[in-house]
This record gives sequence, structure tokens and C-alpha cells, in this order.
Amino acid sequence: MNKNERFTTHNLRVSPLHTCNPEEPSRALRPHPSQASKAPPTAGSPLNTDIVKKKKHLTVRGEELTMPSNKHKNQGNKINDDTKTPPNKQNTPSQDYEDDEIEEMQDTDFKKFMIRTFRSFQKQILELQKSLLDRIENLSRENQILRKNQNETQKLVEQESVIVKRNQNEMKSSIDQMTNTLESLKNTMGEAKESISDVEDREQKRIQSNQRKEEEIRNLKNIVGNLQDTIKKTNIRVLGVPEGMEREKGLEGLFSEILAENFPGLEKDRDILVQEAHRNPSKHDQKRSSLRHIVIKLTTVTHKEKILKCAREKCQITLRGSPIRLTADFSSETLQARSEWRDIAQVLREKNCQPRILHPAKLSFVNEGEIKTFHSKQKLKDFAATHPALQKILKDVLHSETQKHGHQYERR
Repeated sequence: MNKNERFTTHNLRVSPLHTCNPEEPSRALRPHPSQASKAPPTAGSPLNTDIVKKKKHLTVRGEELTMPSNKHKNQGNKINDDTKTPPNKQNTPSQDYEDDEIEEMQDTDFKKFMIRTFRSFQKQILELQKSLLDRIENLSRENQILRKNQNETQKLVEQESVIVKRNQNEMKSSIDQMTNTLESLKNTMGEAKESISDVEDREQKRIQSNQRKEEEIRNLKNIVGNLQDTIKKTNIRVLGVPEGMEREKGLEGLFSEILAENFPGLEKDRDILVQEAHRNPSKHDQKRSSLRHIVIKLTTVTHKEKILKCAREKCQITLRGSPIRLTADFSSETLQARSEWRDIAQVLREKNCQPRILHPAKLSFVNEGEIKTFHSKQKLKDFAATHPALQKILKDVLHSETQKHGHQYERR
């Protein structure tokens, strides 16, 4: 080892498990094994220099201490004695010594130096050991807390996993049920659509069948009405004759009396013959306040038209001074159709348009010097739309007729 090497306490290698006892310096400082059997040399002996040099390599309880020299210090410095150096200037174990200073140390001073050094190391080691133990204890507590938290977290994770798994199973079961339900609904909807389609087809067929039946019924009603009108074509209805007047002369005698009182010329016509006469209805209802009509069946249509023409010309027909009416006899359908023209005919009569209801249910009147005939109200509305004067006359009655038909449609 070089002589100029620096000796410092930081270069000492001391085992933390081997501490020295300050009361036993002889045990704390052990000579090198090679020097154990030799006697300690004196200060003036030739071996003093070797001993001092060998102080750089000491073994403390089996550990070798290396004390290098300081190359940056002046070689002339001396070691201050503890008694001569102030407390704040005293050497500490961390102070450095030059090689010459260490060589000039006596064994006692060197031992003191080493004792102070080892005490400082012992204190530092104890503090370090305590700090390490505290740190280890803290780490152990933290480790326990971490393990506890880890266990709790693991338990929570396991519980959550169980819950999640159960929820997944429940959701899967619910999804399966919903899928089955949806599939069932799809099948049901498919069946319902087929059923609805079948019902719609049947309904369409039924509607078409009903339409055909209604058309047939209308045709049959028209045929029956035409037959009835044909049968009643020679009939005359007498309205307003009190009940019981026919007891003396009978219905045929009353009709002859009407002709004699109102149409003296016709009464002498021997060709006018009454084929049949009766009240309609045949049975008298005491609860019915209106008078029953008298139906007179003549032999020819010509005689009927002649009598009705005379009645229209005279306007006022009487029987024994009481007013009565003479009209043609029609079927109920024809009477209903003719009655729909009544309000319109009344308005036209007030305007002097000479309205007439022709057989079986046609309206005829004079408009702007021309005779117009209409089979339905719709044709009359279309015609009035192109003639402002006629439209103005029929405005109120046509509007009321439209509302009436609308209410009838709503009731249906």
C-alpha cells in the first residue's frame, strides 16, 4: 500500500453484526492473525515502523479495516489532543489523518482513535438498524394491510363475480325467455295476419255478396213497384172522406156523388165505370187519428187521367161541402220517391213555374219558357248550377235537402 494513501473512516469496512464494546477495547481491537503470537514492539524498536504501517490493515472480529491516506492534506499537520482542542474543534471519527500522523500515533492514541471510530460506527449502525427495523416493521404493517386489502378485494371480486355471473345467468335466462316470447309473438302475429287476411277476404266477399244482394233487392223492389204501379195504374185515391159516410150509398155511390158535385159533365159519362172500391187499410184502427183513404179502381187509364185532369183544373174538390182530394194511386216506393219532390214543387209553385210530378216520380216545371223534366235531385242540382236564376230560387230547399240526407247517412 502506498504511503501517501489517505486514511479515512469512510473507507473502513465494518460488519454491522460485529459491534465493539467500549468497555473491552482489547476485544474490539484484535491484531492481525500474523501478529497474534508476537510481543508488542516498543516505540524505539525497529519493528515500530512496520507495526505502524500495519495499522493501516486491521481486522476487527474477522473483518479487515483498510485505512487509506489522504493525498490532499499537508504532511506537516499534527494530531490535536482532546484536552488541548476546544469542543467545537475536536477531531471526530469522520476527520481525516495523514499517513505521518498515523505513523506517529502511539498505541494508546491509536486505540482511542479506533474506539471513537467504532463507537461512532456502532451508533450509526444502531441508528441504521433501528431505522431499518422501523422501516421493516412499517413495511410489514403495510404488507399486512395490503394483504388484508388484497384479501378483501379478492373476496369482493369473488362476490362480484358470483353476482355478475348470477346476473349474467338471469339475463341469459331472461333473454332466452324474451326470445321465445318474441318468437311466439311472431308466430302469433303471422297467424293473426293470416286470420286477418282470411277475414278480410271473407269480408270483401261478404260485402260484394251484400252489394249484389242489395242490387238484387233494389231491382226486385223496382220490379214489385212497377208491378204495383201497373196494377194501380187505373186507381184513384180519395183523401179526406170521414169514416162512416159510405154506409148509406157505399163507396161507389160516394164516388158518383163526388163526380156529380164537382164534375157534372163526367157524371153523365156512362163509360166511366167503377170496377172496385175499398178503404186502405182495410181495418179501421181506433187509435189512428188520420182518415183512411178510399181507393177507386176504374176500368181504363183514360178515365182516370180525365178525372185527375178535371180535379187539377178545378183545384178545390168537395164532398157535401167538405174539402177532399183526388190523387193517383201508387206503390209505397213510388209515393216515397214522389214525396221527395214535394218541397221543391212547393217552392216552384210559389214562383209560378207550374211544377208537376209525373208518373212514376219525375219532376216537371217551366224554366225560362221551356218545360224541363228531371228523374233525380242530383240532375236538378247539376242543372241549377248552370242557371243562376234557378239556383237562387232552389238554394234554400236544395241546401236543406243536402243536410237532411247527411243526417240520414250519419244515423245509418
